[in-house]
Amino acid sequence: MSHSVEGIDLDSWVEQAQIFDFDGHQIRYWAAGEGEPLLLIHGFPSGSWDWQYLWRPLAQRYRVIACDMLGFGFSAKPRGHRYSLIQQAELQQALMAHLGIERYHVLAHDYGDSVAQELLSRDGAGPPFLASLCFLNGGLFPETHRPVLLQTLLMSPLGFLISKGFSRNKLKQNFGRVFGPDTQPSEQELDGFWEMIVHNDGPAVMHRLIRYMSERKVHRERWVAAMQQTQVPMRVIDGAVDPVSGAHMVARYREVIARADTVLLDGIGHYPQVEAPEQVLAAYLAFRSAPAEAA
Repeated sequence: MSHSVEGIDLDSWVEQAQIFDFDGHQIRYWAAGEGEPLLLIHGFPSGSWDWQYLWRPLAQRYRVIACDMLGFGFSAKPRGHRYSLIQQAELQQALMAHLGIERYHVLAHDYGDSVAQELLSRDGAGPPFLASLCFLNGGLFPETHRPVLLQTLLMSPLGFLISKGFSRNKLKQNFGRVFGPDTQPSEQELDGFWEMIVHNDGPAVMHRLIRYMSERKVHRERWVAAMQQTQVPMRVIDGAVDPVSGAHMVARYREVIARADTVLLDGIGHYPQVEAPEQVLAAYLAFRSAPAEAA
């Protein structure tokens, strides 16, 4: 798929990575630009290279930061680890503390939405640190999340076997189902996604990472309450035809969240930042430039 926004090839991306230690694990992160800090939080099962098309345009306006979370991308993928969304939120906070950043904006996708929801609940419980929050397609409500078959199988008792048998071809099949019909990933993009997954034998921990789907249910009430009560400006930018978290999720968001600020992208699937980066950028910049609503 061709964009007017130029992407970043994966090798160049990896070369720009920096490393910091989190709980004894090596975490790779990226930082660019200057201005107000903007933390980008990636989804499952990939990594921060997901933001390749938005990285440079955002870095022209903000100080952008992103890491590959524990178990993802080019960061450590410890075997036998009990991965949790709570720990991933702690990781994001540790990264920002490492960089000396006290207040920041967040743009999140998929699994990253759940991490952002945990950050939002922490923002409401202590000193405020979130300046704004923007969600791309993700399972903000367990009741509207429609997992693909692969995710359901990974959650099953045979998940470890499914993990071991995961291949680039299976990735292509699954991404083919969740991307929009006219915005399918290119072979080059699929190569990049696959490389993020297989690095450090990632498929061996996929069945452990997937536990986030049950974790979301545990924290649902707390997270939704935080979204309902917060004064932090929020927007959802969502690919409408995503079978996992598309228009049906946005409909639920509008029911649950007062004065819901939502942007639906017609014909776009689960990865809007890859499928329609220009549209996502325009919608995000419009969100950031809108006058803050009087609390």
